[in-house]
Amino acid sequence: MNRNRAFTLIELLVVIAIIAILAGIIFPVFARVKLNAYKSGDMSAMNSIRNALQLYRDDQGGYPPALLGYISPYEFAGGVTVVPADQVRGALYPRRVDSIETLRPALNRVGRNLMVPGIWPQVDNRPTGSAPIVDTNGDGVVNNADDIPNARQAFGSSYSNATVQYYYQDRTMTPSIGASSASATTDVGRFYAVSGYDVASVKIGNSTYYEVHYTPFWTLLGTTTGSVNDDPRQLGYTEPPETTVVTWNSFFREYNNGALTNGGSKDMVLQLGGAARPVDSKLMSERSWRFTF
Repeated sequence: MNRNRAFTLIELLVVIAIIAILAGIIFPVFARVKLNAYKSGDMSAMNSIRNALQLYRDDQGGYPPALLGYISPYEFAGGVTVVPADQVRGALYPRRVDSIETLRPALNRVGRNLMVPGIWPQVDNRPTGSAPIVDTNGDGVVNNADDIPNARQAFGSSYSNATVQYYYQDRTMTPSIGASSASATTDVGRFYAVSGYDVASVKIGNSTYYEVHYTPFWTLLGTTTGSVNDDPRQLGYTEPPETTVVTWNSFFREYNNGALTNGGSKDMVLQLGGAARPVDSKLMSERSWRFTF
């Protein structure tokens, strides 16, 4: 007589254990592959933004005040509503970039009508006069005399607590973060959160804020009177050098109890004269527009 032999309980448990081990190995690999694909897509989008900015400059003679454009709320049933971002006719979209998704990093999952205020990034905390970057005084050498206070970042946020300096359209108002249905003049900022290269969500302690990553001027002189001794690496000046920081992607940062973890090139920075490149997140958060390779 022929008898069919079934698996024993031990054999089934061994097979299940092997499958579990393989899954434990493969799933993290899949996650890393997916994350790397997101990063590659974002880097490609950032390069498209740089190309679109050059087209804008060729047409208009300078760079725009915002990548997507400031929000224009309008009255609706006695309140305020917001034009969805994909219906905006801004500096780059839709004429120079054909999809609003080009301006939205892969990990930026907010809605298209959310408007937020933006905080200034952390200021470079190295002592003034100790970290020159360019020859601001025109004497042909780069030394500590070129690192003057007025050519440093005008405003900054404290990364040690939740006290922040808001960036607003006129640089003086300090609205609080609110929903898109709140008062557009007192409670809500003027940036589309979907435009993750204009503003990007960052953690400060236990709170999340939107940090400005694109602006024509960022130094004290640049935001006021201008000067031949100012840092020329600002998009608002004529012929900014190739090392000018356009924007950066901070959506891949890793935090531990609200503080940035050390090590790893999690951020991506876009400079005017080259393709987007990965950089250390902590270094980028500390230098912002003063970052150099």
